[in-house]
Amino acid sequence: MASKEDASGWLWGWHAVEAALKNPDRPKPDLVLATPERAKTIAAIRPDLRVELADNQEIARKLPPGASHQGVALRTPALEGVSLHDLAEPAAGFILMLDQVTDPQNVGAILRSAAAFGARGVIIQDRHAPPLGGALAKAAAGALERVPVVRAVNLSRALETLSEAGWVSIGLDSQGQSSLGDVVNAPAMVIVLGSEGEGLRRLVAEHCDILAGIPMPGHFESLNVASAAAIALYATATAMGARVTGE
Repeated sequence: MASKEDASGWLWGWHAVEAALKNPDRPKPDLVLATPERAKTIAAIRPDLRVELADNQEIARKLPPGASHQGVALRTPALEGVSLHDLAEPAAGFILMLDQVTDPQNVGAILRSAAAFGARGVIIQDRHAPPLGGALAKAAAGALERVPVVRAVNLSRALETLSEAGWVSIGLDSQGQSSLGDVVNAPAMVIVLGSEGEGLRRLVAEHCDILAGIPMPGHFESLNVASAAAIALYATATAMGARVTGE
């Protein structure tokens, strides 16, 4: 059985691996394991790589229990994150910030939604976020290679930096006095989501320009953070698209 440390450098699942192989910014893998059929497809994408043939059980032994690898896995150095300055300039579009969202499935799903709706990037807290690989990459289905990620040590200071650069921050909070759809009206917006259980931390919430909730006519108490992110991204992308087209 692979330990957490052993598995942290692995990517698995076809969409995650294919996107990594096609990403020119991804370091060359240390090891690629694939079934014979998958190896043929990989050779067509990256003829420069040596692929070690393995059956499904051999691949599974390298990965955490239950990993759905789909006949392929690769061990690779982690992608380097982008700097906050690079993501912030120019101040246009929208960014997601995740305040201590630690579940890799949720973060991966959020990255997938961020790619789908055209977010400029995602900011995560450096110490309280899952590794950018493994189960997260599998859930992201290739979006990890497409969406710039900033690992920030202090999210409150990051919000201050973004504010100085012209960004308006909206914290998602069920107790917020505004409705999200009414406040996504700035040319550069940061949507801030809190952790799965605790929501936004007090200091992060205080650094947001606006606290807004998602209207829920069904009167359900809360949404999974990945679901909330998808709704927020859709609302933001739709509002910005409407302003661009003049609707």
